[in-house]
Amino acid sequence: MGLANTGPLDFTRGGVAMQAPEEVPGGVGEPVPPAETATEAPTEAPAAGAPPTEAAEAPAETLSTAIAESRVDVRALTRVLFERMAELPPGTPEHERVRAALIEVNLPLVRYAAARFRGRNEPMEDVVQVGTIGLINAIDRFDIDRGVQFPTYALPTILGEIKRYFRDNVRTMHVPRRLQELWVQVSGAMEELTVTHGRQPKVPEIAASLRIPEEDVRACLDAGRAYNATSLEAQQEHDGGLALLDRLGYEDSALTHVEHRDMVRHLLVQLPDRERQIVMLRFFGNLTQSQISTELGMSQMHVSRLLARIFARLRSGNHWES
Repeated sequence: MGLANTGPLDFTRGGVAMQAPEEVPGGVGEPVPPAETATEAPTEAPAAGAPPTEAAEAPAETLSTAIAESRVDVRALTRVLFERMAELPPGTPEHERVRAALIEVNLPLVRYAAARFRGRNEPMEDVVQVGTIGLINAIDRFDIDRGVQFPTYALPTILGEIKRYFRDNVRTMHVPRRLQELWVQVSGAMEELTVTHGRQPKVPEIAASLRIPEEDVRACLDAGRAYNATSLEAQQEHDGGLALLDRLGYEDSALTHVEHRDMVRHLLVQLPDRERQIVMLRFFGNLTQSQISTELGMSQMHVSRLLARIFARLRSGNHWES
């Protein structure tokens, strides 16, 4: 997501003059989390007739140059820009320039929030773009008169926009809302336990830490990273080019008959050759009694009697039958 090129913002124009401090607490390279508070130094305007300051004597610096050199107090500059934007009519070119400057100054806050989602297999550029939308919404809604620092107000809005993006646009598989919310707690507990124990925590440890059933933790781990569905025919690079379909097992329908086959084989070897041949032709060759009689040169009635006698002998020798 690119910002509109509204031109460089001059620090000495439009009442936005301020001298950049030498040291930058919570500078652009390191956004300070909203949990930390910083005391903002008031900007003192030079008295009438006073000699010009170094900032006034020096050539006008652009905003991007000052940010790149990390010589800007981001929180103080943000407050000055909000005060200036409040004085300008919405929709004017100057108002848009100040608004664009606010977005550019606070982009590190977006990167700070996006860094929490590095393990989601989603390009960070896309996450930063979505977070920038949340930053713009926060800028448009922020009221400087409430006395709240802008990072404290903006960070929940940025995080909410990113989470909504993952919930509505990234997942190709539907995951219940309860598991999505639980995943946030589970992932946080995993990070804390990893630091505490120096290893990846086990499911019982995570469940005990959050005081939830182990089944919920397992379901959450299965669903937490289920963002994309992979084709069964797609080749996996880390598995030597094998597709998922080649690695999936299946239940053999003949598995339940293994014991019966072994028992029948044990009994058949005990039969005389002619009786064994009749059984093979009847049950393995699928021949009728009439066909067997023609094959062996005997009457059908004789074949029927032999089969009845064979069955009786097999049943008597079946010691496995309960």
